[in-house]
Amino acid sequence: MGNSNLRLSFLPESQAQSGTWHVNHNVSMSRGDVDAFGSHGYQVIHEGQNGGTAPRIIAIVVDNSGGAYLSRPVIHRRGLLTHMAWTCVRIPSLSDGPVAFSKRNAGASSSSRGPVSSKSQPSPRQVQEEAPGDLADLDPTNGLLAKLIMYSAPVIVAAAAAVLLGQSGSSVHAQNLPPNSQFINQKEFNALPSVPPVTVFNATGIFIPPGQTAESMQVKPFHVYDEEFINILGINPTLTLLGETESDPVFHEAVVWHPPTDEVFFVQNAGAKAASTGLNKSAIIQKISLSEADLVSNLTNAVGKVKISKVDSNPQVINPNGATNYRGQFVYCGEGQGADITSTLYLMNPKARYNTTVLVNNFFGRQFSSLNDAAVHPQNKDLYFTDVLYGYYQDFRPAPGLRNQVYRYNDVTGALTIVADGFDSPNGITFSPDGRFAYVTDSGINHGFFGYNFSAPSSIYRFDVKEDGTWENRKTFAYINSGVPDGVHCDAQGNVYAGCGDGINVWNPSGKLIGKIHIGGGAANFAFAGKRMVIMGETKLWYATMGAMGATVKTEM
Repeated sequence: MGNSNLRLSFLPESQAQSGTWHVNHNVSMSRGDVDAFGSHGYQVIHEGQNGGTAPRIIAIVVDNSGGAYLSRPVIHRRGLLTHMAWTCVRIPSLSDGPVAFSKRNAGASSSSRGPVSSKSQPSPRQVQEEAPGDLADLDPTNGLLAKLIMYSAPVIVAAAAAVLLGQSGSSVHAQNLPPNSQFINQKEFNALPSVPPVTVFNATGIFIPPGQTAESMQVKPFHVYDEEFINILGINPTLTLLGETESDPVFHEAVVWHPPTDEVFFVQNAGAKAASTGLNKSAIIQKISLSEADLVSNLTNAVGKVKISKVDSNPQVINPNGATNYRGQFVYCGEGQGADITSTLYLMNPKARYNTTVLVNNFFGRQFSSLNDAAVHPQNKDLYFTDVLYGYYQDFRPAPGLRNQVYRYNDVTGALTIVADGFDSPNGITFSPDGRFAYVTDSGINHGFFGYNFSAPSSIYRFDVKEDGTWENRKTFAYINSGVPDGVHCDAQGNVYAGCGDGINVWNPSGKLIGKIHIGGGAANFAFAGKRMVIMGETKLWYATMGAMGATVKTEM
């Protein structure tokens, strides 16, 4: 097939399953998509670039002569690893309008093969080929068509499929994986047939590896990138959906555990259009009981089974965002409201009546921009917190008067100092269990209502913490592959967890990505509660159980 005169027709799966396929040749590929189509006759680049959601589809490649080609899978096996390549089958002319095909008649063989060239195709001794009729478990259309699953703009599916049956150049064995987990083999997508441009797929998206779908990624949500993650998961990790809203992002940030009552507190998104919060009304604080969550942790969906209670702080914490345990109480980062209500650190009693006092609300008489998150150092017990422009980016705070930076507060002397700057958007903050390292997330890609800058940081930085509590030796610890890093915490072994665009990403202390808790969307923040974790998904509230124990500063609980 030539590269310059191709167009693509789409067909909803519901029609395909009825026994005939009706070709619609009113849908054409854009010039850029044709170029991306290139020599890979099967490759599909996301067609719905306007943000619309495409249905589950079957792809038919069409050339300008009116001829069409159906993609047909052929299986190649090397040991326990299976690859699915695609052949093309020519079908009748489309010049007379819509054409219907019998499923039985559409499967004629062809020697034309998509991604496997004559130079790279393995010999018969190396590869065993199976007929399409043997692929019912891999292709619900009995192997007659390549089924490509398309979602809205944040997701791309690689068309060259790979099915992991056991092991592939890795020490991870299927029999060693705990329930609800799956191994993600990065070797399978080091070299893709085609890589889309940034206008099609970028940091706002979720990458679906070859051989996966959005559904398969969620069915087993604990993704093992390295065998180190298996010990973190334990013998029976679980992930349960506890709550869900249609559009109000009530599950956002400031996730903090109160051990005496075994409750977890969290806040609504300030500045969210769907909630009308920010300038006109403050975001709210809420809580759940983990004893109720434990009773339903064996379910995947327990919406409505756990009570979500509103917490009325007194006086009110205005637009709360980050929070941490502090001297047996909570410290909240209030982002402020308008020009007159400044961003403030509030101290709140976690027991009713939820009394609050102001801890810090200025830097030598100057307003903070939008205080974002806070953490207590496990050794010196000082409070460290980040200040960033998100109140301004979300249109409920004025233009900034200070740099984006990290502060240190000593409640004995009242000293307020800066320990680090040079960030685009400093966000989450935490310390290693021994206090030797500080971690700060930089979500610079996301500028709120101002849009995205994909060349800005989406990174986690690590600092050495000196004996006197100052910081030095900044290092890029990790760069995020989906969304931005937001909340960040460590477990008791020093592994680093961050809320990212596809869920919770986990790195070992050296910065190697070892696993993910995949929730199919962004996780702004989360909190450990022993070996349990409460995850904020904006409109979804998740509850995970696993083997790892969260790191805590016990004197603050």
